[in-house]
Amino acid sequence: MIKCIGKSVLNGIAVGRVYVYRSGKFAPVKKQIEDVDKEQERLMQAIAKAGEQLEELYQNALKTVGEEQAMIFDVHKMMLEDEGYQADIKAMISEGCNAEFAVQETGDKYSAMFAAMDDEYMRARSADVIDISGRVIDILSGVGQTNIDSREPVILLAEDLTPSETIQMDKSKIYAFVTVHGSASSHTAILARSMNLPSIVNTDVELLDKYHGKMAVVDGYNGEFIIDPDEDILNDMLAKREKWLKETEELKKLIGQENVTRDGRRVNVYCNIGNVEDVDRVLKADGGGIGLFRSEFLYLGKDDYPSEEEQFESYKTVLEKMKGKKVIIRTLDIGADKKADYFNLEPEENPAMGYRAIRICLDRPEVFKTQLRAIYRASAFGTASIMFPMIISVEEIRKIKEIVEEVKKELTSENIAMGEVELGIMIETPAAAVISDELAKEVEFFSIGTNDLTQYTLAIDRQNQKLEKVCDLHHKAVLKLIQMTVENGHRENIWVGICGELASDTSLTQTFVDMGVDELSVSPTYVLGLRKAIREI
Repeated sequence: MIKCIGKSVLNGIAVGRVYVYRSGKFAPVKKQIEDVDKEQERLMQAIAKAGEQLEELYQNALKTVGEEQAMIFDVHKMMLEDEGYQADIKAMISEGCNAEFAVQETGDKYSAMFAAMDDEYMRARSADVIDISGRVIDILSGVGQTNIDSREPVILLAEDLTPSETIQMDKSKIYAFVTVHGSASSHTAILARSMNLPSIVNTDVELLDKYHGKMAVVDGYNGEFIIDPDEDILNDMLAKREKWLKETEELKKLIGQENVTRDGRRVNVYCNIGNVEDVDRVLKADGGGIGLFRSEFLYLGKDDYPSEEEQFESYKTVLEKMKGKKVIIRTLDIGADKKADYFNLEPEENPAMGYRAIRICLDRPEVFKTQLRAIYRASAFGTASIMFPMIISVEEIRKIKEIVEEVKKELTSENIAMGEVELGIMIETPAAAVISDELAKEVEFFSIGTNDLTQYTLAIDRQNQKLEKVCDLHHKAVLKLIQMTVENGHRENIWVGICGELASDTSLTQTFVDMGVDELSVSPTYVLGLRKAIREI
């Protein structure tokens, strides 16, 4: 018996035989070409064909997993058509490089850029760049797509999987995914969740042919992948699997129900999103609103600042789709590892504590005001709130409010309609938690970002895998800071929510409800499970 540990993508149990999957991607070699114009034409033909394939994948996904997951391939088309991406490839070809190698090098560059970002969602886009680049390379080189060949459903074991590979696989032939690499917020992971397949990524398993055909178990609850389980473990897992399937069906009955405890305490369950396309997932999951809209996706992967109009259209679309439900937009949280070249940010020894988020916005008011104008314009089309990240002082909030008033006066003078907009801040620094009694007098709500709050309180880099064993997510110090924040907020009659990872940790749901937390904002996948936990208190 071999037991491997990984990062769970979705709770659940799968029992079946292992299928070792190898994508067989073509590895391009650099060559010197003579006819540059002909090579540029080859590139554009391949890009056009890739676009056609992505449209076909979109239509296929629309039928099999729904609109919200199908939008992944619309995102891929946008990335494929990105002017900066194409320009970099063409520049290499102009220097005499063959198209295949130029696409590979450019894809690697953009992938590395996303992989270096601090935000987990943006890091996961690294795999998307590899996917679209690999598609273009396959077309240029004449390599076909690879799929699984099995007569019975299997547990798919792979080095990694792209969204394209995932969506083309026959769902009826797969019990679960297990990958050596990957991220829990990648589009592949999102697809696995939409297919309701228990899956594990970043698993400490080797991709060995000898595992092919072996009986195995995937325990999505504990992030375990067990090859050749003994009879007792196998029987135990089969019983757990039956229980899980029944629980999954039961959760669907909670759609349309309220998030209220048995003794009548109400908690809002909202959703975190990273882009416009995620709204469909929120609606399907029956989320009560959007508790965190990460606006930085509008700035990343671009050659220049997004215009006011571009931002306005994105915010307006989200607000209209939510049909009056609250949408809380976090202002630009760039810096640290979330970088865009046009910001011209200098390297820092400790970027997580450096020039980032609200510090950049207050230092560059022209960038800040453009975003605020877009949000306030969009507020006329729904229920918008704004929250500001990385706050450490009352002075920062007062400066923010001065800029907000300037923006509102400008829009009023231009006869532009606006809605009522709540202003709040994120409590993600120990400083903000400690002085939350003072900060609460200045704003209308708090949203606690437990990821950074934990990192800064424990002085542990949350991305350092060596420190995972000592990073206690339930540390008393973190919980005390959360309780202090809630109590201070309520003394000033403002509501307090949590939008970090701890919000979806149902082992803490009762603790948070007892503290008086008003709102929990989670990934759409966890809405019904969290609702169940609340209703059982």
